[in-house]
Amino acid sequence: MSKRDLPLESDDDELAGADASAPAGVASPEDAGGTATPLLEASWRRSRQHGLEHDVETAAVDACGADALAQLVARNAYLLTHARGIVHNMYEQIRDSGSVVALADASAVLLECFGDSAFGIRAQRVGLRAGADWSESARGTNAIGTAATTRHAVEVTGREHFLDCNTLLTCAASPILDAEGRSVGVLAIAGDADSRQQHSPTLVGMATQLIEKRLFEADFVDHYLLAFHPVMAFVGTLQEGLLALAPDGRLLAANRRAIELLAIDAGLIGQLDFGLLFAVGFDTFCERALPDPTTVRPLDGRHGARHFARLTAPRGSAASTADIPRSAVPRRRIGRSRSDGSNANPPTLADYVHADPSLLAIAGRARRIVDKDIPLLILGESGVGKEHFARAYHASGGRRDKAFVALNCAAMPEGLIESELFGYVGGAFTGARKEGRRGRIQQACGGTLFLDEIGDMPLGLQARLLRVLQERMVTPLGASRSVEVDISLVCATHHDLLDAVRSGRFRQDLYFRINGLTVTLPPLRARRDLRELVRAIIAAEGEPAVRTLVSDEVFAMFGRHHWPGNIRELQNVVRVALALCGEDEATITPQHLPEDFLAAATNPAAPGLAGPATPHVPGVAAARQPTAAGEGEERESLAAIERQAIARLLDECGGNLSAAARRLGISRNTLYRKLGRARRPR
Repeated sequence: MSKRDLPLESDDDELAGADASAPAGVASPEDAGGTATPLLEASWRRSRQHGLEHDVETAAVDACGADALAQLVARNAYLLTHARGIVHNMYEQIRDSGSVVALADASAVLLECFGDSAFGIRAQRVGLRAGADWSESARGTNAIGTAATTRHAVEVTGREHFLDCNTLLTCAASPILDAEGRSVGVLAIAGDADSRQQHSPTLVGMATQLIEKRLFEADFVDHYLLAFHPVMAFVGTLQEGLLALAPDGRLLAANRRAIELLAIDAGLIGQLDFGLLFAVGFDTFCERALPDPTTVRPLDGRHGARHFARLTAPRGSAASTADIPRSAVPRRRIGRSRSDGSNANPPTLADYVHADPSLLAIAGRARRIVDKDIPLLILGESGVGKEHFARAYHASGGRRDKAFVALNCAAMPEGLIESELFGYVGGAFTGARKEGRRGRIQQACGGTLFLDEIGDMPLGLQARLLRVLQERMVTPLGASRSVEVDISLVCATHHDLLDAVRSGRFRQDLYFRINGLTVTLPPLRARRDLRELVRAIIAAEGEPAVRTLVSDEVFAMFGRHHWPGNIRELQNVVRVALALCGEDEATITPQHLPEDFLAAATNPAAPGLAGPATPHVPGVAAARQPTAAGEGEERESLAAIERQAIARLLDECGGNLSAAARRLGISRNTLYRKLGRARRPR
């Protein structure tokens, strides 16, 4: 089992008093005629602790009503979306065997049941139906409740059940765990105790693995996924290990099989990276694997183990060399984020209270429509923080614990956006996965769908999207049936959609469908909170124990800059400045700024600056002035040689700055400083 599994309760003295008061002859499952295992004995003790009586021949069926069941299903929409197909397929395999397939939530309340009519009637009488509570506190020892409590797979047959009324059953159940090892549900097969099926535990275990695999892939759909196994034939099967990786190679998550194969401590996930697990760098493996993501390639582990692996790029990105991640930005925040790569406390609209007054007013308007089924349309220039605002909107309402699924309509090739948005069934088109793929709309069911740059969506897809929004039903490519979806819609664009409507590039009916509330985020040059933004970026990107200041001269340059790239450009400038700051430097000065920004700052005609002033840049302007005849030319010649050497070495290292620094025999910070000077010939 995974190292993340909780230990079983096994203290023999934990309920000595309860055991003493138990009816004679039925103190354990062995006394009742069942099998005595530590797991079942601990469950029986818990059952007595809950105040249950063993000799109950008829138990009240505690099933919730229709409205409560609908709410329960809605709360578990994410699990149902990824598990339903597998559950139905599992039932088809055991049809006519006198069995029931049940899917429960993490607290052992049944969400769905499918069964043969002959046994199904008896199953309903004992409470095997949607909405029924099968937790140990309600039903005593039983496979579903005990699996939910212990987070271990278990089989309970006949008199191993605590309540006499359940002894007619045999049931095999397995908990369903997410990427962080948390229980999200329970899958079970139940039948008549007199006709126990030996293959049921195996079938439940395999189906659970498949559900967990789908959940893992869906959770990390926007990250790099590495599937691997020591046996090539096992890549692509339930036996493969799965790793989710950030663009810089940092390990975000690992499934249970990957933890076993790599023999790693689950508690270290988030602190490990690709280079610590395998003998080749992440950038190098990406260069080999991404151009042909269907090919399984050898991948040696750090300790000599040979694996075979296949790497999948984030959905929505083209698997080309242009998209291969580069580890050029120093990873200053390892260990400060959750293992899923998301913020443990995501920003909400309330966090805009200290923002620019115009942005504060916009956030206040958006807060009024949260959870009111009104679509939100966010306008603004590129880089003003439209996705950040959309995530804050999502985190401000009742859907905050559900999925936030983003799709950039401009970054997706027209031939792929349809399958990404609507999904497809197996064999829908050439190259499609045989098991099919759920689209972004279905992935967002119960949560929020964010369509960035919707103004670039092809006209043909606009018509399909309009139908989905009107009917709340989506039909995957190649499917004959539609699937009901429940989403909160947020769209964003930097285009003038009304102008696009007038020119025929955007459908008028779709415009009015997505234009529930329109907000326009101000560009950075119009905001009054520039200093607060800079300090927030430093706090997020800098070392936790280091207080980095910004000189007044730098703030003056920032205030004159036009910021055509808005907040995204500001983030890049501050990140580079932090990287170029030495360990003994506590203040960002002009010499720490990127070369292209300095070029604009020292050039009055540069389009990036609004004002004509050209500030003095210590250490940079002086370096350009020769101190003696011929010394300036010599310095320029040496600088050119250095630039050429760095560029050549970076090409040899595939753009990996860490590898280049090691070959040069200098620190990475030193190389960053040289890059700041060498980025552009003077």
